Amino acid sequence: MKVAIQGVAGCFHDAAARAFFGYDNIKPVECETFSSMFDALAADSSLHAIMAIDNTIAGSILPNHELLRRSSLSVTGEYKMRISHVLCALPGQDIDSLHEVRSHPMALMQCEEYLRSHRNLRMIEYFDTAGSARDIALEQRMGTAAVCGELAARLYGLEILQKGIETNKHNFTRFLTLARTNPQKADGKNVDKSSVVFSLPHSKGALSSVLAILSFYDMNLSKIQSLPIIGREWEYRFYVDLTFGDYDRYRHAIDAIHPLLTDFRILGEYKEFKESDYDKK
Repeated sequence: MKVAIQGVAGCFHDAAARAFFGYDNIKPVECETFSSMFDALAADSSLHAIMAIDNTIAGSILPNHELLRRSSLSVTGEYKMRISHVLCALPGQDIDSLHEVRSHPMALMQCEEYLRSHRNLRMIEYFDTAGSARDIALEQRMGTAAVCGELAARLYGLEILQKGIETNKHNFTRFLTLARTNPQKADGKNVDKSSVVFSLPHSKGALSSVLAILSFYDMNLSKIQSLPIIGREWEYRFYVDLTFGDYDRYRHAIDAIHPLLTDFRILGEYKEFKESDYDKK
């Protein structure tokens, strides 16, 4: 299975894709940006993709919500992964022999407390966590370390000098898997979560009316995210994740709120992430 990822092989998107689909079941297709990833899927219907959508530290990745809404892709699943960083370098070195460390600015920030405790390490911003590991290996660059995921260190033959160097140990990212079609959606089997997007008339109580109907049908809102609608002052578009135990009742809920909404779209119906489902992959 070809799976488009944002970043280079070994990045956290690659790690999440392997965890979701099975380590040996995918061939990663590297994309420089999320936008180019969507372009790749538009050009090749056989491609799947995985995309970060939320992070417990940074919050929602808002541009990705809009990329998904404007595309013809469907959400086919989700995966939640703890983001843990390692310090790695070419074999035969120790931390005291290094003089600089490269990684994505966000990764450097997340590991700043550890890195600043080693005053010999000068922090250098790089375009990608896995990319920093790859280029150190390609250039055989001694004296330089990378901050990346464990998969990247192993993939590029670097020695892990320290694991778990991130300051916050509760850093999780939620990824969505995407495809041109969603085979699960046809009959509702193995489906207990839905992502939808809609806008509302600019009238008093419009949102509360929708939420009241969803509550009546026992829909659980696991997320609600608003974004302003460009060119329509003080009007908002809402991205909502629903979880449910009864697919038919969920469809009744959607039918009930539909007359109250504008620009409504179901982005995907899929199975909610449960860690036990992936233990054997």
